[in-house]
Amino acid sequence: MKKPIVVIKFGSASITTKDGEVDERIVLEIARQTAQLQQHYNIVLVSSGAVAAGKKYLPNYAGTLSERKAAAAIGNPLLLQTYSTYFRPFKIALAQSLCERQHFANRDQFLQLKSTYEELWKNNIIPVANENDVVSNNELKFSDNDELATLIAVGFGVEQILFSTSVPGVLDAKGKVIPELKVIDKAALSLARKDKSSVGLGGMTSKLNFARLANQMGIRAVIFSMQTENGLLKAIKGETGTVCLPETKKVSSRNKWLASGSLIKGKVIVDQGAVEALLNRKSLLLVGVKQIVQAFEQGEVFHIFDDAGNTIAVAKSKLDTASLQEEGNKKNVALAHADDIVLL
Repeated sequence: MKKPIVVIKFGSASITTKDGEVDERIVLEIARQTAQLQQHYNIVLVSSGAVAAGKKYLPNYAGTLSERKAAAAIGNPLLLQTYSTYFRPFKIALAQSLCERQHFANRDQFLQLKSTYEELWKNNIIPVANENDVVSNNELKFSDNDELATLIAVGFGVEQILFSTSVPGVLDAKGKVIPELKVIDKAALSLARKDKSSVGLGGMTSKLNFARLANQMGIRAVIFSMQTENGLLKAIKGETGTVCLPETKKVSSRNKWLASGSLIKGKVIVDQGAVEALLNRKSLLLVGVKQIVQAFEQGEVFHIFDDAGNTIAVAKSKLDTASLQEEGNKKNVALAHADDIVLL
């Protein structure tokens, strides 16, 4: 039988010491536990830590964009070398996969990435993904590796995504781990501390937001800590951390890519009638559009918001915004066809 796929993301804070050095004790545990999982899963590791590993080689490092890029260029091979050292006794080879946001925005490029990973898995090799910081355009970069991990998970249609962080899960007001979240709403997001670690870009808010996107695409997400004994082996079984439950709706592979991988170019606000039509799987008609907040071209992807500012859906446009004024008075003109709309 074909193995199911799991994406495991390790944040900088979860694999580094307080001094910012890669914690080799944790990397050994990652290798040991991943070796057991590989018997049953095709695995993608998404690992932060390149900047943390490389910045000590830059005197007077201050964290500017160019310094972060330079630190990543130094740190990426060091990070992969550390992983390889500890995976080698388990007879597991690793492959580096440096990704850019545009690789997910272009479906043909994404499918090439997918076929490469499948070739690696056939040969029992685990890809280790990270952002290609050296050349990534600042305006088109991933918000953090939580996003990269989620885009891979959604694009590959994985069973679940695991987020390893510096705390044992999502904590309630008393500091206790919440074992399960059936829905990630405003109340759940309010539990996240707003601070970030000194070595990472993300934080619990980021993890919850991308866990919610994964859930909307039918993927289970678990937020856990490698500091827990056998944390990875327990997390995949839902026995530790916070399990974020997936929605049951079915989404096609193309629409999963549309909702997560494509670059969102525009933004429109629609009236309540349009919202109800969308919820009933109807096309978005121009008559229901109240405001175009951000312009877009024909074929580009845009966000659809209601009056209250809630994100309702993403859609692929049939028209460019310059044409909307000419067509605006025609009641039956569709801005996006129902097949090109993904509810969020």
